[in-house]
Amino acid sequence: MPFYHKMGKFPHKRHTVFKSESGNFYYEELFGTEGFSSMSSLLYHVHRPTMIRSVGDPVDLTPVAAVEKNITSRMLNGFNVQPEDDFLQSRKVVLFNNDLNITLAAPRKSLRSYFYKNADADEMLFVHKGTGKLRTMLGNLPFSPGDYLIVPRGITYQIDFDSEENRLFIVESFSPILTPRNYRNKFGQLLEHSPFCERDLRAPEELETIDEKGDFLIKIKKENVIHEVVYAAHPFDVVGYDGYNFPYAFSIHDFEPITGRVHMPPPIHQTFEAHNFVVCSFCPRLYDYHPQAIPAPYNHSNIDSDEVLYYVDGDFMSRNHVDKGYISLHPAGIPHGPHPGAMERSIGQKETLELAVMVDTFKPLKLTQQALDLADKDYYKSWLE
Repeated sequence: MPFYHKMGKFPHKRHTVFKSESGNFYYEELFGTEGFSSMSSLLYHVHRPTMIRSVGDPVDLTPVAAVEKNITSRMLNGFNVQPEDDFLQSRKVVLFNNDLNITLAAPRKSLRSYFYKNADADEMLFVHKGTGKLRTMLGNLPFSPGDYLIVPRGITYQIDFDSEENRLFIVESFSPILTPRNYRNKFGQLLEHSPFCERDLRAPEELETIDEKGDFLIKIKKENVIHEVVYAAHPFDVVGYDGYNFPYAFSIHDFEPITGRVHMPPPIHQTFEAHNFVVCSFCPRLYDYHPQAIPAPYNHSNIDSDEVLYYVDGDFMSRNHVDKGYISLHPAGIPHGPHPGAMERSIGQKETLELAVMVDTFKPLKLTQQALDLADKDYYKSWLE
């Protein structure tokens, strides 16, 4: 994420001696991506961040395709994913390709018995239900419904929930998750016409520094395999850092929709981008103000992308019989559009209170058995009059 942030204490110059008040060295770590050429932060640890005691047997979590090549529109009831106590075990991949995994989760318990690190994917945790605190080695972020939590790859974290009723929509991206380039100037700053700006992005506000040795289990995900690695020092021993690589939060409720005289296309809702996919936010907004405007989206052909829409709240005007937690998949290769009657109902309406998250992928998505178990088998027929 291209903006600068600093927390805690660190020396005036990089790569110079830095000691505690008691005279002990702090240990510097460059936490960067794409070698030394992309976003990075400089961290200062109480203990060496390299002290590994043991490495356990790997557990393969590679998603398996139940449908490898798909041209069928699908509707999944995401709230039928059953809650589980463990944070990682609660995560169920429903759609995936070589660029991302799309996952649903309903964790009941806080993640406290171990730490978690995704070593090769940025994570976007969209909080549908639940409040709590994301605790990371680079500081903590309180969260509430509607928050996007962006966790860059390699961040070690835990997560605290305030209750047992939690629902997450998760995207694991094998490329960096960034703000849209069409909303950034050449310096990386969000432009005036962007639907959100830097003051809407919440950087970590609390840095835990825990000086403790012992056995600390970190479950590290790499190439869809979980490795259990035991470190000899607490992962949250950072006394300070500065740079551009850190977790942050953005609330969908701070997205300011762009409206027009006639219907505006989906790119105006874009919130994040990565390699071969984008994320959009559909938020409450005024409808188009041309006297003959049709607010419902026009039929459009998905020639180049699979469209995934996660329904969060409100009455989504282009769909019939959709409820919170549903996920629609409209695959590339066929057109789709409003359900019968939706276009007609939209004429003359002044506003929508819908809330949804869309993921458009530019490579086809595969479906897991979990997705098929959640699916309405007749959804593809729902446009018949």
